[in-house]
Amino acid sequence: MSDRAISTVMLPARVDSATAGSVETMLLSALRPNASVIVDGSEVTYMSAAGVRTLATVLHRAEDLHTRVVFCRFSGPAADCLLVSGFSELLDVAESVAAATARLEARGPDGAAERLHPRGAAG
Repeated sequence: MSDRAISTVMLPARVDSATAGSVETMLLSALRPNASVIVDGSEVTYMSAAGVRTLATVLHRAEDLHTRVVFCRFSGPAADCLLVSGFSELLDVAESVAAATARLEARGPDGAAERLHPRGAAG
């Protein structure tokens, strides 16, 4: 079991171009060097491409800080958006907060951001 505290961040109902900036700020403020963060998507009812880009930005920053991030409880249209974008394959996604906590306690950072395109890369 990890001796580091695990932070949990609840996403709002909409993660889109209107909210992406505030969501990014909220998520980035939860990142600390060598920390563990759960991103709970249970309240998300709508996610656009801007929301997906926000998650990518946060994941890159988490990698820089060696912060482990597990996403959980996305459903409906938000889960569909992650699936269709292919992003669900890049994220560490758990079904529940308990499962996310277990993953964070079981191992350290897994380098998920390395599977993303480098910042500024085309494609």
